Amino acid sequence: MDVEATRGVLRVFEGLKDPRVNRTKRHQLADMIVIAICGVICGADGWVQIAQFGKAKLAWFRTFLALPHGVPSHDTFGRVFARLDPEAFERCFRQWTTALGQASDGVLVAVDGKTLRRSFDAAAGKASLHMISAWCGANQWVLGQLATEAKSNEITAIPALLKLLDLNGAVVSIDAMGCQKTIATQIVEQGADYILAVKDNQPALAENLRLLFDEGIRDDCLGVPYGFAEDVDGGHGRVEIRRVWTTGATDGLAEPGQWTQLRSVACVEAIRHVGPQQSRERRYYISSLDRCGPERMGRLIRRHWGVENQLHWSLDVSFDEDRSRIRQAHAAENFSRLRRIALNLLKHETTKKVGIKTKRLCCGWDLDYLLKVLTSGVN
Repeated sequence: MDVEATRGVLRVFEGLKDPRVNRTKRHQLADMIVIAICGVICGADGWVQIAQFGKAKLAWFRTFLALPHGVPSHDTFGRVFARLDPEAFERCFRQWTTALGQASDGVLVAVDGKTLRRSFDAAAGKASLHMISAWCGANQWVLGQLATEAKSNEITAIPALLKLLDLNGAVVSIDAMGCQKTIATQIVEQGADYILAVKDNQPALAENLRLLFDEGIRDDCLGVPYGFAEDVDGGHGRVEIRRVWTTGATDGLAEPGQWTQLRSVACVEAIRHVGPQQSRERRYYISSLDRCGPERMGRLIRRHWGVENQLHWSLDVSFDEDRSRIRQAHAAENFSRLRRIALNLLKHETTKKVGIKTKRLCCGWDLDYLLKVLTSGVN
């Protein structure tokens, strides 16, 4: 047992305020959080499973946790995490994330939201929780997250999340909900560049981009200096052609100074052939990147969707997040954060060349491997 490494895990949560009054504290908060993280890593999807996991591994946990009264009951886990301040827990989460790595030097940070579909409570009039996450595809982990009670609240949640992150040198990509002038300004002020998807929530800008690209493409880009790239991907009866046009000719797209450091725009066309069926879609983007060629722009835009394919997909398939019915007070948000801590640690440990779901099973079978995963990002 690497005693110093396990102490490092506990240090991450030293400053987290316990929501209980002193006379009710039979179990140390840091012990409970470490047991919960380990339980989620090993496949637990709720408080009952976490408590049972802790009791099954009590002898092992006692080698590095205090546990003065053994493992808490599932009711205790539920009550404490329902009352635990999610903002304070997020600060600890980001402290741990910082130990794993930073987003900088042109790395793409994709910001996107995900609804916890069964976290609503009709009796209490509580809507489903919507989590906004910042995902670093190069490092394969979540940099931070914040919760809202509706997707429409992303406009206010995104700036708050970005403010928590060190974005210096990064490229931030956001879908159309985050295509706001104040968000673009904030990204630039934090030392990063932006790529923002444009749809009809910015009607004048969207129409100008459609005119610029659709007419330019039809007329072979006459009079406008465009860059163009194309790639073809296929398999299993599907063929996809992706075409990217970029230009720095942004004059006339918007009033001067409306969009901070608007330097380039892009159009991405996806043509999909599935058997005899064909579909075609064009999407439009604005960016602060200067002289960004179509190849790089296409790569960055495609990497943005890693937040869907690698984060949201993993949370639903490997952690069954969409079916979780945890909902009391802050419990859904805090359990969501436990899943993201577990996912970060599982992705950070790379000696086993298997998927996340298999890694979770391996951690449950092999406590040495669980310890390796748990301490992999702690200094």
